[in-house]
Amino acid sequence: MIEVSASVLNIEKDNATRDFYNLETAKVNYFHIDVMDGKFVENNNVELMKDYALTIKHISNLGLDVHLMVEDIENFIDEYLMLSPEILTFHIEVTGTEERTKKIIRTIKNEGTRVGIAISPDTSIEEIKPYLELVHMVLVMSVVPGKGGQKLIPETLEKVKQLKKYVDENNIDIDIEVDGGINDITAKEAIEAGSNILVAGKYLISSENINEAVQKIKM
Repeated sequence: MIEVSASVLNIEKDNATRDFYNLETAKVNYFHIDVMDGKFVENNNVELMKDYALTIKHISNLGLDVHLMVEDIENFIDEYLMLSPEILTFHIEVTGTEERTKKIIRTIKNEGTRVGIAISPDTSIEEIKPYLELVHMVLVMSVVPGKGGQKLIPETLEKVKQLKKYVDENNIDIDIEVDGGINDITAKEAIEAGSNILVAGKYLISSENINEAVQKIKM
């Protein structure tokens, strides 16, 4: 089953509650919270994303799909675990050591939250192979992390194909999420490559009919 995680990255604050409602009624599966610290990526939206996450928890029954694009992973994990997210994802480029990576995974799993591990466009899947049996999802960034509205980098879908082939051959049950530049056309390409969760933001919010836009991504 193909699932849609609606990115709130580019939602205007004045329209936030309305847009959250419209996305939920359009039957997205998750709200995607992109947390950026101004260190791992250039932009800093820490306060806004926390505000959006708290608002969603109060008005929606949908799960939070939290994507941490931050250096101080541990502090942000503690902060977001209090919101009981559906899944909490961190970047392999930040962790530095296998020991730290496994400790972060254990911390999240011990709270009953699903764990995701993310890779940027320049990162090989070889970097995450040691952890694939320990996590629930791999997030493949199909754009450079840090900004919404970018076009999908076609080469990243080759990485999705490689990852899908590897997990199938090794009987690893894991979700593959693609984040960046997803629309009705690129969604089909990402699904064909092996993804089953698609993050979409600008495409959904700018659509005249969000319901139809969501269904086009899932088709």
